[in-house]
Amino acid sequence: MFQSASFRKHCFGVYLRTCCFLLVCVGAGAFGGGPIRAQEPGGLVQWAWPEADVREAGDGFWPQFRGPEGQGHAATGSRPPVEWSEDRNVRWKVPIDGKGWSSPVVWGDRVWVTTAASDGTSDSVYCISRTSGEILVHRKLWDNPQVQKDHHVTNSYASPTPVMDAKRVYVHFGAYGTAALDAVTGETIWERRDLPCNHFRGPGSSPILFEDLLIFHMDGFDFKYVVALDKATGKTVWKVDRQVDYGTDDGDVHKAYSTPTIFSSEGRLELISPTSKATIAYDPRTGEKLWWVRYDEFSTTARPVHDGKLIYLNTGFSKAQLLAVRPGGSGDVTDSHVIWRANRAISNKPSHVLSGEYVFSVEDRGVLACFSKADGQMVWQDRIGGDFSASPILSGGHLYLFDHEGAGYVYEAGGEPRRISKNQLATGCRASPVAVANQLIVRTLDHLYCLEASEAVQAAP
Repeated sequence: MFQSASFRKHCFGVYLRTCCFLLVCVGAGAFGGGPIRAQEPGGLVQWAWPEADVREAGDGFWPQFRGPEGQGHAATGSRPPVEWSEDRNVRWKVPIDGKGWSSPVVWGDRVWVTTAASDGTSDSVYCISRTSGEILVHRKLWDNPQVQKDHHVTNSYASPTPVMDAKRVYVHFGAYGTAALDAVTGETIWERRDLPCNHFRGPGSSPILFEDLLIFHMDGFDFKYVVALDKATGKTVWKVDRQVDYGTDDGDVHKAYSTPTIFSSEGRLELISPTSKATIAYDPRTGEKLWWVRYDEFSTTARPVHDGKLIYLNTGFSKAQLLAVRPGGSGDVTDSHVIWRANRAISNKPSHVLSGEYVFSVEDRGVLACFSKADGQMVWQDRIGGDFSASPILSGGHLYLFDHEGAGYVYEAGGEPRRISKNQLATGCRASPVAVANQLIVRTLDHLYCLEASEAVQAAP
């Protein structure tokens, strides 16, 4: 396995960084002095941000795909509006050029989002003031003289969501390029455009931060690997090829689009890394393969969720399953660690949300379903209609979900199918929403909205 000087430097400081990591995980103060928690604390959460930096970010802390913990949970105390329209509860509305399904990320007053030319020939970034909607940064990062021909109409060339810390915004466009940008000016600190992958339908996996590492998947038609870069320099620290029995040489079955997450099992940190035909757990510091679960599905997309005890995995296309998996173990744990399976009304693309004793899933064709965490049995389902790609989020005890036509639904996250509201924006959503403080930040096909229930809010023109 490749080990660079960056890796040796990284290991030298593991003890001190691990101590800080554990202290922050159990709940250092932020969000107005309260504990750093999502709706449902439990287990060791993936943290890559020093306590002082998180305090400085305040209530504007949504630094990665699916929020502070990567679970789709807003911070405790977040209360975004439950009703909105084009002329109600809109703090600001900003046009975004190009085409991109990436979700926004937020640090303090700054909202960052990526986009690309609709034909993939260039990649760009925006930074927008969360307070005013002013565009602070808008710059093209690079041109793409060669574009992969097998891009799918339902995807974009800017689907991976950035991840950020107090100093840098890490943008990722799959094989087209990865870069670290200054979190104030947006200027490029480093970039990598030499990591090969034929995504075959377009890129989709988002990067994550862990300690000093930027980690992401490259699961394509041809190359399939997980890579960790030194977040300060962009140099490769470790890289591990997938070792999966796909059952075929057809690369269409090899591709995947999921984002990994970090879990702690009895003190051992595990990088939970879904791909086609399997989910694999690696040591996030070295890339060592620890255990794996096999399944029949491919093109896996949803990000794993966990409750501190079990990991909940979505297996992908064609007919997705939801698996509850006990972490730990060694080698193939398919027969020993899968607690239950559910296969009705399971999403292919949207990730799941946990709340209390329930797992919520919005199926791509418009069915919202609630499952028992105890045994995977369906508690209820509601046929909404429409098509869904964006992942739902949980804030203030409510589920927020958006469809392809701009309809936004709010449900109570409980054991009965109670819809709070249905709301409409002008165009549809492929990107997952963001909830910070009392605001809901939503990316549609052509605009970025900040929705806020306040008498002082004036509808944007």
